[in-house]
Parts: sequence; structure tokens; C-alpha cells
Amino acid sequence: MTGRLLRAALLLAALPAAAGAVAVALKAGHRQLHVDRHRFDLAPQPRRSCLYCQGDGDWGVDGVNPEMEACGCWANRPTWRLRLLPVRAAWPDEPPF
Repeated sequence: MTGRLLRAALLLAALPAAAGAVAVALKAGHRQLHVDRHRFDLAPQPRRSCLYCQGDGDWGVDGVNPEMEACGCWANRPTWRLRLLPVRAAWPDEPPF
């Protein structure tokens, strides 16, 4: 085997282990991964061990107008986004003629 084929074989063998490590890191960080052709999004998820919402992500608020209130275990955490393709301006600066 040449050096190039050996490197490619080693990279292909390491892919399942890397994918497993990423899945464990996302689960431990309580984040959900969303991927499309424009961006990667890592959005926060409710924690199952939260004492306030027990993993539901919200709880009911009693009173005259009962509502649902988002729990701070996920609502106060930011969504991380990485853009892949540049966004073009809707109207170019140059005239069309």
C-alpha cells in the first residue's frame, strides 16, 4: 500500500469513533445538532435532571391567566450557529443595464 492509501484507510477507520465521540459530547452538553447546506446549529435542550421542570422544559404558571413559562435550564442558553455559505445581498449595487 502506498502512503496515501494507508492514510485514507486510517481516516475511514477512525470515522465511527469520531462520530460516537461527537454524539456523546452533544448529549452531555444537552444540545441538539441541526445541519443543512447553509449552517450548523447547536440548540440547547432541556436537562432531564432539572429540579424545576423535570426535563419538560417548562412549567405551568397559576393565576388569573394560566400560561407556560420556559425553564432557565435551556431557555437562557444561546444557540450556536456556524454559517457555511455566504449570504448574497438581495439587491446588487450595480444597475442592471
